[in-house]
Amino acid sequence: MKNKIEQIKKEFLDQLAKLKNIEDLRALELKYLSRKGELSEIMHGLKDLSLELKKELGELANKAKIEMQTKFTEARRVIESYGKKDDFVDVTLPGEKIANGHLNPLTLVQNDLEDLFTSLGFIIGDGPELESDYYNFTALNVPPLHPARDMQDTFYIDSKNKNGEYDLVMRTQTSSVQIRMLQKYGAPLKVIIPGRCFRNEATDARHEHTFYQCEGIVIGKDINFSNLKSLLEIVGKRLFGPDTELRMRPKFYPFVEPGNNGEYTCFLCNGKGCRVCKQTGWLEIVGAGLIHPDVLRAGGIDPEVYSGFAFGFGLTRLAMLKYGINDIRLFNSGDLKFLEQF
Repeated sequence: MKNKIEQIKKEFLDQLAKLKNIEDLRALELKYLSRKGELSEIMHGLKDLSLELKKELGELANKAKIEMQTKFTEARRVIESYGKKDDFVDVTLPGEKIANGHLNPLTLVQNDLEDLFTSLGFIIGDGPELESDYYNFTALNVPPLHPARDMQDTFYIDSKNKNGEYDLVMRTQTSSVQIRMLQKYGAPLKVIIPGRCFRNEATDARHEHTFYQCEGIVIGKDINFSNLKSLLEIVGKRLFGPDTELRMRPKFYPFVEPGNNGEYTCFLCNGKGCRVCKQTGWLEIVGAGLIHPDVLRAGGIDPEVYSGFAFGFGLTRLAMLKYGINDIRLFNSGDLKFLEQF
């Protein structure tokens, strides 16, 4: 009986090694591994043996069956794979062309600005998108209940601190990173901070709850408004051409004093007036001003020794102007027809 089991296993493995198609494989399975196969017949015959022989030969038959089943499964996997690919591979044929991806226009504009500012000696900063109320508002001279908070519709996170306050917010501006950069690097400092921001906006072609900004600060001794103006002129000429002019008009921002709007000559009509600039000849691009002393103190900087200025662009708005995009929702749509244009 023991020799018979070994003989069946050997015959099975020898025949298995020679098979090339799935039909012969199925026939071999029926002959040896099915309920009426040769191995099953031997195992049925064990019932007439003594208990000791039944145990010994039963273990041997089970081991043989497991080995035969394992080899059969491996052979079937190999044979089935033959039908999924040609046996012959022409290595002289050219490979499949891998399609190149496309950068989002927001990334293109951000890369351009980063190249400009790093050439002017700026570093690139980064900070968390999930921000504390302190860094997003209070440290920027916007304390609780200050009316300036009404300028930004905010996403607060449903999580309270130990004082029972909702103090986590999706940052509404990249200005929140200003304080972190001042605390980390001190003064003097030149840094830009590009990044994603969030506000509770009613979404339409001109408004989106997720958008991108680029913030910048310069801190040093004797920094004044003329330094700010000269830098913004350089930026405008880089973005919109060498003939671009800048005009600055007063505007309130709680974290700067004085604050202003920077407007550049409309690059579409060269200042003559068109639909994009609303017939004014100017495009409102940048908010800026001298950093408020309270903001410097929050960053650990002595306003009696150092001064500075801050400025901020809407990266999303810049991309819309540069590429003539008329719907802000396209940037985050994931639409390849849109992205493949750039």
